[in-house]
Amino acid sequence: MSKNHFLLLILFLSAALRGQNTANKDFDFLNQSSYWHLQFKDNGTENWQSKWSLDGHHANIKNTKKGMLFSAGTVERDDAYHAVLWTKDSFKGDVKIEYNYTRTDTKTTWATILYIQATGIGVSPYSEDIFEWNNLREIPAMKHYFNTMKALHISYASFDNTNTDSTKDYIRVRQYPVLPGQNFNTTTEIPEATFETGLFTPDQTYKITVIKTDKKLYFKVAGKNSSKLFSWNLTNQAPILAGRIGLRHMFTRSARYKDFKIYTKQ
Repeated sequence: MSKNHFLLLILFLSAALRGQNTANKDFDFLNQSSYWHLQFKDNGTENWQSKWSLDGHHANIKNTKKGMLFSAGTVERDDAYHAVLWTKDSFKGDVKIEYNYTRTDTKTTWATILYIQATGIGVSPYSEDIFEWNNLREIPAMKHYFNTMKALHISYASFDNTNTDSTKDYIRVRQYPVLPGQNFNTTTEIPEATFETGLFTPDQTYKITVIKTDKKLYFKVAGKNSSKLFSWNLTNQAPILAGRIGLRHMFTRSARYKDFKIYTKQ
């Protein structure tokens, strides 16, 4: 490596480190702010149906002392075996979401997704209140979400559909809906995705904290041996103002959720 190339690499790494330090400071300031108001709490040990609603007929959901065990259906490549859990409550404005996540599968394919503030696109029959058309999502195919809803989407502990390497996970943010005539894979993503995160080892518990404002989206994952913060710029996106929080497991994926909390800004 030439001296000039080495200097450029040092400058690039220094700028990246400064940016990460700024993101951490901004996240900590928001996370510790006194304006958060607890609006939703579920420790995962009591009847899930009191606070959640399910899309799909093949999920297995069990409340245990360790939390809510949520498993999608067992048949791969059949959309009927996906599953989505929705909060019965809706949430407006800035939100903070916290929960303990323990992956209970060992899959190297398919995605798990957090939906943030989902509403319908407002064109009949997809009214803003997504519970008014639950029947259209009895088979919870992905297209019934990204074509018909406004929402933010964070996929994590996720893998490409033909992957066989357990280290090749990804974290990716998308915003719905797909614009008419456009493509889900190329137009919904908010850069940048992260690959091979080293997180979400099966049977290990991670504390997840998500903060969404009108300008930024933060996703912090803290495990026993590592803690990483991811962030995305929302200033060029159409605003997501209110809606329900959702948990999607694609077929064969499963996890346990504990101490699920949602805060809004007072």
